[in-house]
Amino acid sequence: MDLVPALREPLKKVLGPATAKVMAEHLGLHTVGDLLHHYPRRYEERGQLTHLADLPMDEHVTVVAQVADARLHTFASSKAPRGKGQRLEVTITDGSGRLQLVFFGHGVHKPHKELLPGTRAMFAGKVSVFNRRLQLAHPAYELLRGDAEGEETVESWAGALIPLYPATAKLESWKLAKAIQTVLPSAQEAVDPLPESLREGRGLVSLPEALLKIHRPHTKADIEDARARLKWDEAFVLQIALARRRHAETQLPAVPRKPSPDGLLTAFDDRLPFTLTDGQQKVSREIFDDLATDHPMHRLLQGEVGSGKTLVALRAMLAVVDSGGQAVMLAPTEVLAQQHHRSVVEMMGELAEGGMLGGAEHATKVVLLTGSMGAAARRHALLDLATGEAGIVIGTHALIEDKVQFHDLGLVVVDEQHRFGVEQRDALRGKGKQPPHLLVMTATPIPRTVAMTVFGDLETSVLDQLPAGRSPIASHVVPAADKPHFLARAWERVREEVSNGHQAYVVCPRIGDEDDDPRKGAKQSKQPPEGDADKRPPLAVLDVAEGLAKGPLQGLKVEVLHGRTQPDDKDAVMRRFAAGETDVLVATTVIEVGVNVPNATAMVIMDADRFGVSQLHQLRGRVGRGSAPGLCLLVSEMPEASAARQRLNAVASTRDGFELSRIDLEQRREGDVLGQAQSGARTSLRVLAVIEDEEIIAEARQEAAAVVAADPELTGLPGLRTALEALLDDEREQYLEKG
Repeated sequence: MDLVPALREPLKKVLGPATAKVMAEHLGLHTVGDLLHHYPRRYEERGQLTHLADLPMDEHVTVVAQVADARLHTFASSKAPRGKGQRLEVTITDGSGRLQLVFFGHGVHKPHKELLPGTRAMFAGKVSVFNRRLQLAHPAYELLRGDAEGEETVESWAGALIPLYPATAKLESWKLAKAIQTVLPSAQEAVDPLPESLREGRGLVSLPEALLKIHRPHTKADIEDARARLKWDEAFVLQIALARRRHAETQLPAVPRKPSPDGLLTAFDDRLPFTLTDGQQKVSREIFDDLATDHPMHRLLQGEVGSGKTLVALRAMLAVVDSGGQAVMLAPTEVLAQQHHRSVVEMMGELAEGGMLGGAEHATKVVLLTGSMGAAARRHALLDLATGEAGIVIGTHALIEDKVQFHDLGLVVVDEQHRFGVEQRDALRGKGKQPPHLLVMTATPIPRTVAMTVFGDLETSVLDQLPAGRSPIASHVVPAADKPHFLARAWERVREEVSNGHQAYVVCPRIGDEDDDPRKGAKQSKQPPEGDADKRPPLAVLDVAEGLAKGPLQGLKVEVLHGRTQPDDKDAVMRRFAAGETDVLVATTVIEVGVNVPNATAMVIMDADRFGVSQLHQLRGRVGRGSAPGLCLLVSEMPEASAARQRLNAVASTRDGFELSRIDLEQRREGDVLGQAQSGARTSLRVLAVIEDEEIIAEARQEAAAVVAADPELTGLPGLRTALEALLDDEREQYLEKG
């Protein structure tokens, strides 16, 4: 939040070009304002010692400790053959453990003079192991003297809090601290983005005071005050950005779409062989209310895998067709578009046969449009769209091409938002005479606060009830390295399911053909590599399928499916699997969303540690879709104590997607909630934690809505406007614009 010219001053003018260059390259800090918003990670008390007992390996650390002893050794080496080589070994202690420091060559003279037994100092370096002991080689250090140029008494010195900053090897924490001390006076000029009434009402300190207290606290209470205030800034400015988006949307015109009393929707409901769950009815009411207004609906529909989102979306589409408009459903992949098309046509029966013999009275046409269609079929589909003959269109982003014209586009349903580019949603929106209504569906449960930040410009509906008849899924971790017989038993279980008349999926992280670089395969998976299992490339569909067909699953009908299977072949493979002609489908994550084969009861996920928590939950949702119980086996070679195994244990222990999404988020950290994480930009959230600070985010959302309703242009709040501009650089602004 670089608020005023003093805070926009480039660092190279203030700190010199060399330091500024390191800050820009390694920490993304360019201006005085950036540096003031680079907050300490934690604080050391001078009277209290860091724990040397639990130092992390191979990480840059800062420790505060006392020199226990120092010894200078001479030795012979290639550079100093006459025994003139020098090595200084210093042992430091903090009461909890000891650590060896080593200095070599000409680097020994200064520390030999300064690091005398009893001296306290801050040391920074990378922890390594030598002779089975932890050590820091050539650490940078800063002595902690009691006199401090005579200004501070020993008592206040001992009690003072030393800020430790997120640092890099090129720039130690205390060098950052010195740089921040240099620019700290500019904090007085920070213009406060929070309206005064809000600040006073919540007892928050002013922004200049918060910046001083976070960088130069005298007490722990100072730190609490500062963090409480800075969290509010982040939550509030972000929620203002989202509230302004929502406000702008309400100013746009849209055609209200109301279902006719005994039209297509009624005919559809009458032929449903079951009653809607309470959740489906409630969410449908919310959607129908939105569709009836004269500004565009913007709604996020979250639902667990199998909670019946597609049915709810289809009813909304039928309501729009009833009112004379067209509805389009966008899917992220062709497999999924074909799948949706099949299930929609099945659900609608004769109602999907508009203009055909045998079509019902209220029927409409349901058209599929994908990139790989033949020219004639495509021409036909485009004509049905342009004339309005097709009330419902299902397709991939082929629908966004310039050639595609709609007669009267009333509703856009986007399936699996996180796989669909913002620009693509935007392009499709522009296809209506007036902005169409928008319904975004996701099967990835999103904790409430994340929905309020990431999807803050959408109203949220949640389907958390599973329809009657869905079966339980048992999940187990299979530790392939520790207990190979468990893996053998997993394949036996697959054979048992098949002999009982069911089918199974085997999922692998990689395809495994020549174009498929193992390194890329490792990269695609969402989790960081850990330990030895990472030393080999991730398991591949083609290799695993071949091994199974010749080995433990010999005699069963095994087929493969992946992203590079030709579209017609993909469809044929899925049709055979759905028809029960294939026993085992070995696939990549192309089956992650939308694939619905009720007879598939077992899933074995190979190298499960290579997938994210939410992704595993999604994949697991493909089994147990019929009346028979489902089984999901998570195969991993990771050691029991690893974080990867803990993740898998969490997935195996709960079916609650919202709980898993919290775990996933805590492990991945928030990244930049405005979607900038991919571009390498620094996160816009420095002190606010999306999961922990739920209350602040909810309150900030309410406050922001009230402020924007009263003053949409923020004319009376220049400080807030400036903070908003700083948060929404061009890229983020566009991201929200296209929301």
